[in-house]
Amino acid sequence: MSKFPEFDGVLTCPVSVGVSERILLGHGSGGRLSAELIQSVFLPAFDNTALNHLNDQAIVDFAGKQLAITTDTFVVKPLFFPGGDIGSLAVHGTINDLAMGGVQPLYLSVAFILEEGLEIDALRRVVTSLQRAAEEAGVQVVTGDTKVVEKGHGDGLFINTTGIGIVPGRLHLSADQATPGDRVILSGPIGDHGIAILAQREGLSFETTIQSDSAALHTLVRAMLQGVPSGAIRCMRDPTRGGLSSTANEIAAQSKVGIVLQEEKIPVREEVRGACELLGLDPLYVANEGKLVAVVDPAAAEAVLKAMRAHPLGREACIIGTVTESNRGTVVMRTAFGTMRIVDMLPGDQLPRIC
Repeated sequence: MSKFPEFDGVLTCPVSVGVSERILLGHGSGGRLSAELIQSVFLPAFDNTALNHLNDQAIVDFAGKQLAITTDTFVVKPLFFPGGDIGSLAVHGTINDLAMGGVQPLYLSVAFILEEGLEIDALRRVVTSLQRAAEEAGVQVVTGDTKVVEKGHGDGLFINTTGIGIVPGRLHLSADQATPGDRVILSGPIGDHGIAILAQREGLSFETTIQSDSAALHTLVRAMLQGVPSGAIRCMRDPTRGGLSSTANEIAAQSKVGIVLQEEKIPVREEVRGACELLGLDPLYVANEGKLVAVVDPAAAEAVLKAMRAHPLGREACIIGTVTESNRGTVVMRTAFGTMRIVDMLPGDQLPRIC
């Protein structure tokens, strides 16, 4: 790493002391504050079976088929970054939420919230990128909406999406299905997206440009599901906001199991590791946009791993941990020194506005 200009950006969101009566930036982190907000406000209001699974998508029976639906909003800053932009990110993020349920994505709706003063050329770049990403993924944008807010109230551009797809057969992947003895598989190195966003936002320069890993994962999921018995893959999650830590903790809590991660098995690119060390960040909590975590029956783990490594988006996949019966609802990590440490959800967010 050659250049490291003075850094005065925000690395952590404000967190509450006790119960907060107002929304904090950390409520959007995907960490503990986000979970508390969901449990205290949204679940009591919208209580229903599909929602209560708390998966990345809702799956409902419709006309004899299993229909999947997900929605997401993208507020990334900056709009353009190495490896992508808010347009391609919106497509990839929405498809991935569907894909984690084994869903075949079909259609997207896209709503644009535009700030007065945004350059038309910038909007056109985003729209072109979004359409290209959708076309490459084999989905269609079939409806949408546009709103404009006053200058100073929209930060350029926000995008809201809804994705719809079909679940093949009677497939059932859910974060409450993990079983003691299962293996935890990660599709590749973590932290690329979050560090790419931070470097672009704050003008940080490194010897190697760190690229976002933003990608649509549905074809990787399809390859994983082929050739393994039904039920062998218990659940899948993409570790976006809150990173690998939040994802592992969500699975442990929903399945009422413990998870033991192996630090030496978790891949992190050297340039990402170096950036995290300089900035005082932990890669476990840094967001990703093109990686997945799968919990798999131990008898099928090697077959799933082989299928992943044969796919371009899973070549660096590895088994990083085991589901246990002890320490239910808790994630621990065996460090490189042989010690154990608890891997908890962050109360706030190391890197706000990354997706």
